[in-house]
Amino acid sequence: MQEKAAVIAERAVDYSELTGALTLGEGIWTAERMLFVARLGITHILSVQDDFDDRPLAEPWGIEVCWNPTSDDFQPKPPEFFQRAVAFGRDALASATHRLYVHCAAGVHRGPLAALAILTGCGMALDDGLALIQARRPAADFPPVYVDSLRAYLSGQPPAVPQPLPQPPEES
Repeated sequence: MQEKAAVIAERAVDYSELTGALTLGEGIWTAERMLFVARLGITHILSVQDDFDDRPLAEPWGIEVCWNPTSDDFQPKPPEFFQRAVAFGRDALASATHRLYVHCAAGVHRGPLAALAILTGCGMALDDGLALIQARRPAADFPPVYVDSLRAYLSGQPPAVPQPLPQPPEES
């Protein structure tokens, strides 16, 4: 039983590394889970869940949080949602010492959408970003209305200046 408890404590938050600096996962909700995230070396959090603000939990750890709430309502997302996610994500990833954790409640719809927006904002092609997220986080699901919203946002933006993204270590 102790061994099972250690495994649960070791992986207190379900997450997937997309790149060496960009991690995608589920909601944090508690101080214990925030400690887990801090121990991963996360310096920035983009939360898109609409029912919980991580800022009070992150403050003691010096983690910068952007709360960009949106409902998982299968409705189009406004350009401002993407603008805020991309701006925060690009700023967070501009330093080689920063690590960004993007999340919604379950890490299935809104979090992956925001991570995809950040990847495209760093110069990755939309289809390449979709493939990367789906390969690294198989539970991620992209409702067409959400992807269409991102495509509409991207069609009104100048081409992104490519920003290198560190890659995660190879799994053995």
